[in-house]
Amino acid sequence: MRIFLDNKLLLLMLYFCFSSAVSSPLYSSSCQLQERFILNGMHKTGDVILGGLFAINFFSADPDLTFTSKPQLPICYGFNDIGFRQAQSMAFAIDEINRNANLLPNVTLGYSLYDNCRQIGFHAALFLASGQEEQVTLKENCVGTPPVLGIVGDSSSRRSIAISTVLGLYRVPLVNAMIQILKHFGWTWAGLLISDDDYGVHAARSFHSDLGPAGGGCLAYTEILPWGYNPAELRKIVDVMRKSTARVVIVFAYESHMINLMNEVVRQNVTDLQWIASEAWSAADVLQTPHLMPYLGGTLGIAIRRGEIPGLRDFLLQIRPDLHHNNTYGNSMVNQFWEHTFQCRFAPPPAGWVEAGGELCTGQEVIENVENELVDVSNLRPEYNVYKAVYALAYALDDMLQCEPGRGPFNNNTCAHLQRLEPWQLVYYLDKVNFTTTFGDQVSFDVNGDTIPIYDIMNWVWLPDGRTKVQRVGEVKRSAFKGEELTLDEDKIFWNYESKQPPRSVCSESCPPGTRKARKKGEPECCFDCVPCSEGKISNTTDSMECTSCPEDFWSSPQRNHCVPKKTEFLSYHEPLGICLTTTSLLGTFICVVVLGIFIHHHSTPIVRANNSELSFLLLVSLKLCFLCSLLFIGRPILWTCQLRHAAFGISFVLCVSCILVKTMVVLAVFRASKPGGESSLKWFGAVQQRGTVLVLTSVQAAICTVWLVSASPMPYKNTQYHSDKIVYECIVGSTVGFAVLLGYIGLLAVLSCVLAFLARNLPDTFNEAKLITFSMLIFCAVWVAFVPAYISSPGKYADAVEVFAILASSFGLLVALFGPKCYIILLRPERNTKKAIMGRGNTK
Repeated sequence: MRIFLDNKLLLLMLYFCFSSAVSSPLYSSSCQLQERFILNGMHKTGDVILGGLFAINFFSADPDLTFTSKPQLPICYGFNDIGFRQAQSMAFAIDEINRNANLLPNVTLGYSLYDNCRQIGFHAALFLASGQEEQVTLKENCVGTPPVLGIVGDSSSRRSIAISTVLGLYRVPLVNAMIQILKHFGWTWAGLLISDDDYGVHAARSFHSDLGPAGGGCLAYTEILPWGYNPAELRKIVDVMRKSTARVVIVFAYESHMINLMNEVVRQNVTDLQWIASEAWSAADVLQTPHLMPYLGGTLGIAIRRGEIPGLRDFLLQIRPDLHHNNTYGNSMVNQFWEHTFQCRFAPPPAGWVEAGGELCTGQEVIENVENELVDVSNLRPEYNVYKAVYALAYALDDMLQCEPGRGPFNNNTCAHLQRLEPWQLVYYLDKVNFTTTFGDQVSFDVNGDTIPIYDIMNWVWLPDGRTKVQRVGEVKRSAFKGEELTLDEDKIFWNYESKQPPRSVCSESCPPGTRKARKKGEPECCFDCVPCSEGKISNTTDSMECTSCPEDFWSSPQRNHCVPKKTEFLSYHEPLGICLTTTSLLGTFICVVVLGIFIHHHSTPIVRANNSELSFLLLVSLKLCFLCSLLFIGRPILWTCQLRHAAFGISFVLCVSCILVKTMVVLAVFRASKPGGESSLKWFGAVQQRGTVLVLTSVQAAICTVWLVSASPMPYKNTQYHSDKIVYECIVGSTVGFAVLLGYIGLLAVLSCVLAFLARNLPDTFNEAKLITFSMLIFCAVWVAFVPAYISSPGKYADAVEVFAILASSFGLLVALFGPKCYIILLRPERNTKKAIMGRGNTK
């Protein structure tokens, strides 16, 4: 089991206990040590031992593999002062805890610290887990004091990954911190360079999973940096970087990789790249040179949180090799540091050392007299994590030892004991650890066993005088409730561009409101086209995946970024067509009134009295109503206008046509009565019969309208089918049958009047009104026959306009044809307005 502390592994592993060895009679009740490892280490005895693995040496020389004998362990060389300082930080933390009367007061902590050099780290991990004694006795089903209680891992993720295959699992929380930086600057398109080992592979796997749809970004390419100098491979990688549109390059690798890579970057002169550095090279001095800063200036890197450990420097200055001679397994780690620092050798020295002028180490040398990185405690990062890891174990152990029997957290309220400790029991207490360091950082663990990490964000500054520095410009902190939180002081960030602004690194520019993203086929989802929203749909946010439809009464704006109320369309009084029809309607009404006035004024003249002047007056009134009913078709439809318009139209026209029909019948009756034996025909067409006939015929139409309005009344309707961007207000007829019957009845009376008038056209009167009726009915029928197809094919307001036009045209046709000649005689030819002139060759009756 392991727990992260700011990306540094806190590896907790109790000794391996093979239950099969206990339960099976074929095996003895003890674990046999297979081999004793001679490892570079540092030790201190105690009641409880904590293990540590640190990179004390940079390099190793692999032994020859003959495959005929057991291979030897690699030889490690290249002493690492930083790794040794980390090991000493653990020793200091344990010493500080032992002196703390309030923490583990009755327990003394000890330690076993080893070099984590390449494969040796595996051996060291197994050594710490199983111990170095020849025989580990298993009592009461694997009960016994563990060789070590916990293992604090190396600051190098690469080595921690390696040993975690033995002791636990692995995650790279640094990736999440980098993703926060990418999100902050809107860098959705980045390249990834990784080392060819677990460090790089795990990072790549995390990037591909976390930077996907949820992370809001894509990787333009992922390239593996070779170990060692490989010109052909490096040339290919840099060529990919140069051709890519990604301006941000993330590198999860080591200093050695970057040195080789930058040589090729400089050779190809690939500039204008924004580098994101992992913690392995985010503060590498070897890369901060005048030769490379034109390319690497402005680099942003993730670094482990810097902390302060009061008293550590004094502790480091007190290191002496003779302080550890009481340890059974020797003090090779301290001795190696001493020899490296003072360039001497402990007795017995290697052969030829003294002869070559080499000095022997006395152990009394003074550390302060030499320059080394060991005592520089101004930038404690991995050391600070080691310090926190040790304290986390100490607080967990202290909490466990304070458990009261019968009130414990485990089965049957039991407590954990050192002699019967199981890994998950200590993990239970580790999960509950929550303390604050002297530096003010809170240490606690989440459900995954990870601490709440804090990472510093570093920026490489290229100063005007050519000097360089690495400055802290922010931090990434993860909280249990708010997730990853990024804090940046953007004013402090140095950008290596003429604009002094962060670069743009996107595969496709953001789609503005009014468009949607359409992913390019065969390319990552960050590469897309911006497709304008179709009519009636909008997107009001940047990078919308879909366009949303506007509500029914709304339509998309020209920019397609918001919905606007649809334009409304109806035959309005304010538009030219409506004004023209209204004017024509009022003109017709006015003419009817004028004609009616003329007829009333000349009511005693023969031409007015001929053929029943009462019917003429009633016909003029009905024509006036026909003109006026057309106004009901103009204006925004509402319920009462929809119900009244067709009823008023139908009744007005039936009244009009009924009067014409009766007048025609009177003409025929008069001339029949003028023949011998035809006097009786006039008895059936007196004034009373004429009025009754008009009333009956009109009542039929009124009945039709009443049934229609009651059964399926016309009503206003918002039609959105004619125009998608308009609402057409119209009146639906309700019942097509009712409307057809209304028109059919008018047509029936009109045709009947036309036929009768046609039969009477040649009667021998000088002024034969039947000819005028025939002509007027032909006009009337022609207008309404043409109306039907025009009405059906006309959309929206134009259907109303066609109906109004038909009403006005037929009304004017009747008015002019029937009353035009009479008005002409009355006003312009009064000499013809006599009984003699009217009768001509016929009779007056």
